[in-house]
Amino acid sequence: MPAMAETHDTDPAPQAMPEPGRLDAVAPLIRRRVAGNRGPFTATGTCTYVVGHDRVAVIDPGPDDPAHLDALLADLSGETVEAILVTHTHRDHSPGARRLKVATGAPILGCGPHRAARPLGEGEVPALDASADREHRPDREMADGDVVAGPGWTLGAVATPGHTMNHLAFACPEADALFSGDHVMAWSTTVVAPPDGQMRAYMESLDKLRARTEAVYWPGHGGPVRDPARFVRGLAGHRRQREAGIRARLAAGDERVAEIVAAVYQGLDPRLRGAAALSVFAHLEDLVSRGLATSDGPPLLHGRYGPA
Repeated sequence: MPAMAETHDTDPAPQAMPEPGRLDAVAPLIRRRVAGNRGPFTATGTCTYVVGHDRVAVIDPGPDDPAHLDALLADLSGETVEAILVTHTHRDHSPGARRLKVATGAPILGCGPHRAARPLGEGEVPALDASADREHRPDREMADGDVVAGPGWTLGAVATPGHTMNHLAFACPEADALFSGDHVMAWSTTVVAPPDGQMRAYMESLDKLRARTEAVYWPGHGGPVRDPARFVRGLAGHRRQREAGIRARLAAGDERVAEIVAAVYQGLDPRLRGAAALSVFAHLEDLVSRGLATSDGPPLLHGRYGPA
């Protein structure tokens, strides 16, 4: 569950969404094929990127979808896959890496195994357990600042925890670009779902990206993020506005996540209510940790909350 569609003041001008079915050259050094896993949480599908020519890196091979991987291998016939990079361990991004490794012999690099932001509370279940790829084991786990390079391209890991705690983006200086995974996307707002994700880490990662200078972000779903410095500032501001709205609902007497979702997400597609609840819960967990809200025990999705 990467994201949910939600209009906010960071939305760019309308742009064509990338479509499955072909390998598109989106920049001189970058090609993109979209997996066929279209849905309310994946837009037109997961974006798999090929960086370089002849000896290439593949970023986020996507779900365990033989058709997608077979098409990608056909696209790259005559080229050598030097490295397979994974931004994070959700089933729409990382399982295809294992299938691609078997086919090419290339090592899997990037994020480490799936991990949660905190231990489970009593009676709590992982909110996105069905989305977690717990089989992911890279050949080399990359930490912030680690680099992998090939002819004409360099990819540097940028730690961006929050959506998942092992989330990485990859900076390509030769293309003046950042592959932002599910951390920043132009088409939607990222879901942050405790205990796997954490709002405080997500916001800190946004602050980290605000100091960067790449000209374009290539996300895990949807089209590119142009003018990313402005976009990330707006995204952080949107999250702060959402937090203020949640605090206002607590002050008005709302105690449950469902009550707050009904008040602050009016007109939301019913298919996205669960994702909205997880994002509200992430904000509440953060507010409680900062002493700005109260809870009737450890913060839980179905707990009671109040103003501090």
